[in-house]
Amino acid sequence: MILALAGCGGGSGGDAPSVPGGADPEEIAVIDGWTKALADGDLEAAAGYFRLPSIVQNGTPPIRLDSDRDVLAFNASLPCGAELVRAEDRGRYVLATFKLTERPGAGECGQGVGLEARTAFAIEDGKITEWRRAPNPGAPPPNGQIT
Repeated sequence: MILALAGCGGGSGGDAPSVPGGADPEEIAVIDGWTKALADGDLEAAAGYFRLPSIVQNGTPPIRLDSDRDVLAFNASLPCGAELVRAEDRGRYVLATFKLTERPGAGECGQGVGLEARTAFAIEDGKITEWRRAPNPGAPPPNGQIT
């Protein structure tokens, strides 16, 4: 399954876009900032949105990112860019829905362009502490994914 997102800057996101779902505007701003940085191909800015250590889970068992190099590698592994279209408060997580796009320097998003992908984010003090791939609506959840 294809996924990807993006970010911008490297910290507390700025102004939150207006997206449906009712999530906290400050958390939306972080997710949107990261999404925009990744979509622009700015891996360093995207990495700046992550706290160390952080946990990522992209259809895999949870992986702990302990260094800037780990976070850069994770962001580089995402083949698509994305546009944030919805952000829902799910308690500890914000469940974000994205429309996938191409992104510079990532190779090919291919048939993923235009599809939706969902990710559950845990955010503390303006930084992503957990990034977990979530199943798309109507799809069965893979092992370990947030629904």
